Amino acid sequence: MRAALIVFDKMTYLDFVGFYDPLTRLKSMNIIPDFEWRILSNTPRVTDDRGAAGMKMVPDGVLEPLGGYDLLYVPGGHGTRTLQHDREFVEWLRTAAPAKFKVSVCTGALLLGAAGYLNGRRATTHPAALKDLERWCEAVLNERIVDEGNVITGSGVATSLDLGLHVVERLAGADARARVAAQMCYPYRP
Repeated sequence: MRAALIVFDKMTYLDFVGFYDPLTRLKSMNIIPDFEWRILSNTPRVTDDRGAAGMKMVPDGVLEPLGGYDLLYVPGGHGTRTLQHDREFVEWLRTAAPAKFKVSVCTGALLLGAAGYLNGRRATTHPAALKDLERWCEAVLNERIVDEGNVITGSGVATSLDLGLHVVERLAGADARARVAAQMCYPYRP
């Protein structure tokens, strides 16, 4: 299984790391030994939403086609407000159409929506952006996680941990989710 983890300027790092940690334990805990991931971006360097003094990241690749991945993950942050209207970025996300799972947390749902992945579906996002999400999906739910089968969205920032564990369960079962949560010392409650 291969996962494309998307990063971009003005993203919220906890959105990314909260999902990254439980998901990548699929490999480190030998639950899915062949699990692979790449951190991909539209720029060669990413700065978070805290401004010039914020945290920086160098992705594994820039604008690499996403069609060879099984899972696409998109975090949120202030950068989503402009990227949802950025034709090049949205077209890049659309290359992930063959991916079995499309997952987002917080305002990353705006980007999944702009790419067309929320058409005819229910979704959630950060409570402050619920109205903004209406244009991209059939129904907006003010819930922590909305699982529509192959498209899964999570609400606000801290939801990224629960979303990561939810996806671990979808990929490897409830026992795997419990093992990962215990290893993280996290009191996950579905």
